[in-house]
Parts: sequence; structure tokens; C-alpha cells
Amino acid sequence: MTFIAEATATSTATPPAFFAKWADMGTWHEWNTDTEWARLDGTFEQGATGVIKPKGGPKTKFVVTKLTDTEFIDSSKLIGARLIFAHRVIAIDGVTTVTVRITMEGPLRGLWTKIMGKDLAKSLQGDVDALVAAAEAVLV
Repeated sequence: MTFIAEATATSTATPPAFFAKWADMGTWHEWNTDTEWARLDGTFEQGATGVIKPKGGPKTKFVVTKLTDTEFIDSSKLIGARLIFAHRVIAIDGVTTVTVRITMEGPLRGLWTKIMGKDLAKSLQGDVDALVAAAEAVLV
């Protein structure tokens, strides 16, 4: 597995507010600068599938590989590799910490990391910060 990037932010929004944003994939483009559009086929649950269209890239199928009350992991199949986004939220004393980690696995992970890793890493912190703002806006 190849590490690409990780970003963390804190928020006054609760973990369910973040899961509501992640589940509403039709609005991902509002806070994720790399996403042109995303669609979930069915309900937001482990095993669910969908399609994401990155800006400047081809439509890509993804699967929700893990979904708990603190973690959401999705992976997109690429030729010879799998791009993995692990989203975690932890609330302690009214402060929620949200972390998103991007990794790549598979025999062609090195090639795909060279192709897209730098851009993913560059935009990740801004996207997590925008996610926090979107989750907190629900509180208003």
C-alpha cells in the first residue's frame, strides 16, 4: 500500500453531520474541488456502489468498503490499482476531529500515484476544511 496524503481538521459539528455530508454524494462537488459529480446507487451503507467523475478524469466506479459510526472507507478501481479514501471522525468533549487519508494499493499503484497523487495531496486539506464548513453550516 502506498500512502498519498492525510488531512485533519477539528469542528463543532457532530459526527452524524459529517456522515450526512458523505452520504449526500450529489453535493460532494460543493466542498470537494476535485469532484465534478458523484452518485451513489442506493442507500449509504457498507457494500454500496456508485460512480464519481473527477474533474479532468474519467468516470470511476467506487464501493463503500467499510461504514461504521466513526469510519467511512470507499475505494475506486483503477487499472491495476485501487484508490482508497478513509474518512474518520472522533468526537471528544464537543470537538469533532475529522481525518481523511488517501492510499493506493495494487501492482500499478506506483504508476497511478505518479499520475494523480500530487494533485490529490495538494487539494486534500482544502477539501477537508470545506467539508468542515459544510457540516457546520447545517448547524446554523
